[in-house]
Amino acid sequence: MPADRAILYLSQADTGSLLNWREVIDCLARAYERDDDPRSAPPKVVARRNGMWLRALTAISASGGCMGAKIIAKGRPRGADHFIALWDQATAHLACLLDGKNVTAMRTAGTSAVAVDRIAMTGELRLAVLGSGREATTHVSAVAAVRTVRSMAVYSPTAANRERFAAKFAGELGVECAAAGDARTAVEGADLVIAAARSHDETPILRGAWLRPGAMVVSIGSTVPEQREVDPEVVARADVIVADAPQEVARETGDMIAASEAGVAFAHKLVPLAEVVRGLRPVRQSRDRIVLFKSVGSGLQDVAVSEMCYAKARAAGVGIALPVG
Repeated sequence: MPADRAILYLSQADTGSLLNWREVIDCLARAYERDDDPRSAPPKVVARRNGMWLRALTAISASGGCMGAKIIAKGRPRGADHFIALWDQATAHLACLLDGKNVTAMRTAGTSAVAVDRIAMTGELRLAVLGSGREATTHVSAVAAVRTVRSMAVYSPTAANRERFAAKFAGELGVECAAAGDARTAVEGADLVIAAARSHDETPILRGAWLRPGAMVVSIGSTVPEQREVDPEVVARADVIVADAPQEVARETGDMIAASEAGVAFAHKLVPLAEVVRGLRPVRQSRDRIVLFKSVGSGLQDVAVSEMCYAKARAAGVGIALPVG
């Protein structure tokens, strides 16, 4: 091992300064367009004990540059942290360590934006957002990078939070943004519904009975069996369900497990996002059918965005070089 070899460390501040929505969304679209080998991004592995879990997502980039892994640790009761490592494909040397918070937030919302860009109707969208935290914030920003938002309504249980969220995006987007008093009111009449939060007791926050024909739903808050975000009626009413990781979505998310237990058949409606992006199975929102995009995240997304971030950091001289002895 060369004595002068170093590992680049990128902090949360570093990744925040290097990433922007347009580049992240384009990077993710390219990753789905060129990666057709399922072995390069296998299903996640999860270790569990006493309410805690440790999740690992791995992938080998089709670019020929890096391979990597993200580790997510969840403690008790709700705390979590993210860490990403990249290795050089040519040498197998550890090349970069990244704080995973910004990468995770932006790859999640960026992947949803890729789906919205391929699926949602063209023109201005009436947007409904359930949640007012980081994931809701990043999703609105990502969607606004690919579609014009005509109006927005937001609901979260804390009035001050939803009002602050509405005021923020009214200023940023220059459109009417209303803080709704309940979730159903927020969803009424929406073209695109973003479900980006879960209740503390895992009661679904979005009910299928509220959706109008022609709505598209983005659901990203239920990624393991214990979590719930949408009710079985959302799954039943969806004419098409696009998923970033179809088998994991079907078998390992609380929403789909609950739908299956309620007798809702959905396997015939599942379409991989990769096939939508490549044009193999085009899916488009229309006025008479409901489309659900369900995302659990994948190593492909993490490694694609991290690899781009690493390349930008090297070019800009950003980060801390950690010597390897």
